[in-house]
Amino acid sequence: MKADIQKIKDLLLKESYVSQENMDKAEAFSQKHKGSFLDYLLSEKIISPSLLGQALAESFHVPYADLTANPPTKNQVLHIPEKQARKYNVVLFHEEEKKVVIATDNPQQKDLIKSLAPLFSKKKINLSYALPEHIEGAFVHYRQSLDTRFSSILKKQTKVASELIHEIFEEAITEQVSDIHIEPQSDNALIRFRVDGVMQETVEIEKEYYENILNRIKVQAQLRIDQHFVPQDGAIRYTSQKGFIVDMRVAIVPTLEGEKIVIRLMSQYIRSFDLGDLGLAASDQKIIQESVKKPFGMILVTGPTGAGKTTTLYALLKILHKPEVNITTIEDPVEYRLPKVNQIQVNPDTDLTFEKGLRSIVRQDPDIILVGEIRDTITAEISVNAALTGHLLLSTFHANDAATALPRLLDMGVEPFLLASTLEVIVAQRLVRKICSHCRHSITVHKKDIAKTAPEAASFFKSQKVTLYQGKGCESCKQTGYKDRQAIFEFIHITPEMQELILESPSIQQIWKLAKKQGSKTLFENGMEKVKQGITTLEELMRVAAPRELS
Repeated sequence: MKADIQKIKDLLLKESYVSQENMDKAEAFSQKHKGSFLDYLLSEKIISPSLLGQALAESFHVPYADLTANPPTKNQVLHIPEKQARKYNVVLFHEEEKKVVIATDNPQQKDLIKSLAPLFSKKKINLSYALPEHIEGAFVHYRQSLDTRFSSILKKQTKVASELIHEIFEEAITEQVSDIHIEPQSDNALIRFRVDGVMQETVEIEKEYYENILNRIKVQAQLRIDQHFVPQDGAIRYTSQKGFIVDMRVAIVPTLEGEKIVIRLMSQYIRSFDLGDLGLAASDQKIIQESVKKPFGMILVTGPTGAGKTTTLYALLKILHKPEVNITTIEDPVEYRLPKVNQIQVNPDTDLTFEKGLRSIVRQDPDIILVGEIRDTITAEISVNAALTGHLLLSTFHANDAATALPRLLDMGVEPFLLASTLEVIVAQRLVRKICSHCRHSITVHKKDIAKTAPEAASFFKSQKVTLYQGKGCESCKQTGYKDRQAIFEFIHITPEMQELILESPSIQQIWKLAKKQGSKTLFENGMEKVKQGITTLEELMRVAAPRELS
């Protein structure tokens, strides 16, 4: 017997986890989309997974086991045989000399305790409730290593390429990989994953199997298998074992040792983008929220490839996404799908470019336009004119920092008076790895030692003994000390004084001098705040945004 839905609703309302107004909205959402009211409450951040877990645990009259705050170790998970664990959806949460605590999403299962008793030598078994997705996450420890699974496939000698590719994709999805690299070497092929922005070697395969993998991926991506000496780009839509769809962008280039494959994994749907989750401080959130409330103007997000620019723009779209507005995007590629938003994919094969697509969008009666990237003078001019004629336009732009974006746009031929009239805010960002929350610990460092390796950082600390944080390395973070990423930001708000300066075609130094005077902080300064808060490390910040890059 699963948790009673009505009982959950009553609990959420009785304990004031959810207001009656929000519950009504959630029920309307579930009826309209034929889904769960809980999906709405979670995606809109009305309740957190932890609060939901506590409410569900209360409905079963058992304690709540938060598997994200206290993840079971590999040994704990493997203590229960996989077949038995999956049958009852259970995991060992805690063990003492005379008792154990078992987490499950259904504490009322018949014979559950009786079936587990032989595993724990007459210890008392207590049950607790855990969210099913958290239990499923712990089951990752049952997975054999990719190398072991590869060996098993190669022994069968049937459908080798298809099965190897399947295992590569499943591993990448499980490990939340952003990019898969399959690189031919002289006598083998190396598979590497990019996780949290950093490359990790995963497994090697013999060169003879690489050719079959290459051809199979080409077929799936609708590329030519007889073409080996020119770059090719394609796409794969993959359905995972868990049933959700992942769009993959495939790029193949010839190298001295053969054709290298890079596959970028794209998210299919946005669920819970939030400006706070991205790492925006409250003051910066206020600036950007005021900017997006205006009926027209331009908001630019700058940074290198992979800095999370598109994610930030979609977090803004989520704020703007209302029935009374018409939102249209043009992107290359469409990285996220947002219901009831008109999304256009650039397609050079059909001559659908940013320029032509943007011209068409302006004639589609939009209120809000998202341009994936301003790449050239024509796109810049059309974007600025769209922002000038009553549209709110969001876009990304390649620039090292916020101050650099203005001179670059002026160099592209955009008139200063047009930029001054349309720009609302320029955001620069980078992604830093977060310290793993499961193995984070504090360390004491002398200020003089910081000054030796990072003199610019030393000035941010007043005392001679400084408390910093780092990760020890654990199973949760694959011994790296880091897990997940958060953005650091640099804002330039286009004030009346900044508008006057833009009219003079200023230098980067002039722009930043005024921005600094008006309260803007550099990427490094914003990052140092996160270092002091224990979100990331000084070493990670220096890797991503050294002060010399921000002058």
